[in-house]
Amino acid sequence: MTHRLSHCAFLLVWSITGIFLASYAQECGRPPLSENRIVGGMDAPDGAWPWQVDVQIGSEHTCGGSIISEEWILSAAHCFPNPNDVSKYVIYAGRHQLHGFNSHQSVHRVSQVVIPYGYNEPHSGKDVALVKLSSPVVWSDRIRPVCLPSSETLFPAGMVCYVTGWGNIREDVILTGIGTLQEVSVPIISQSSCQQMYQTDPAEQVDILYDMICAGYQDGGKDSCQGDSGGPLVCQMINNTWVQAGVVSFGLGCANRNKPGVYARLTTFADFIKRTAPMVRLYGGAEQNRCMRTALWVSCVCMLLTWLQR
Repeated sequence: MTHRLSHCAFLLVWSITGIFLASYAQECGRPPLSENRIVGGMDAPDGAWPWQVDVQIGSEHTCGGSIISEEWILSAAHCFPNPNDVSKYVIYAGRHQLHGFNSHQSVHRVSQVVIPYGYNEPHSGKDVALVKLSSPVVWSDRIRPVCLPSSETLFPAGMVCYVTGWGNIREDVILTGIGTLQEVSVPIISQSSCQQMYQTDPAEQVDILYDMICAGYQDGGKDSCQGDSGGPLVCQMINNTWVQAGVVSFGLGCANRNKPGVYARLTTFADFIKRTAPMVRLYGGAEQNRCMRTALWVSCVCMLLTWLQR
């Protein structure tokens, strides 16, 4: 019996270790070159946000996006008005300067774009897109995936997060010079507060739907802007892992009072992401639960073998 139990213990350890190594072969949400962030509309340090990608049509910057696996990028549905025609899109990973030299970047074509059924326009919600690359990215210090939230992950009001992109630095003012990636810190705003803000102007009322999340300031001043669409809103969790809370969707102007940025709320798209890209691991305990289920299965097998040996 002791011999049988020793084999069972080995099987249990081997199974859990295999799952752990497979799941964490490329750890998400951990920039190896991370530095202290600069608060508010400043140049991002090189390598600070290794999941950020540049989405271009031809040679023109169109949107942002984030790397979620070797083959999949997350962006906004409105960045791909005709998802069946992907021939003109080019994705740049590992890019830091929009107009400068990027020695660590890789260039990828798009093979497929998947958007949620029923998407119409950003104000109606469902503004996410999963973009499959024609060739996979190669992991490096400047090309890493961001973590995506499970449906249970919480991003409470007041939590300070970051949005990044190469969009306009002010309304109708484009990013000039070499175009270094920009970062800005913005707090999460509760759904009810955001709804109230967007109801203050009778001429420009917007409904904040269940699949939207807001971030910014009531007084304005810091926000995402045109050209940032599709880019990530990321929050650092208690274990220092960066998890993407939202995708830049829309706003009324840029950084205006009572008009914070509105993002696609990723916790509501967990099932859509898992169906489309099942290899993507969601942050929030899914792998731990899988390990527990495997441990339970191996334990049951061991108990059965032990009983049969009696």
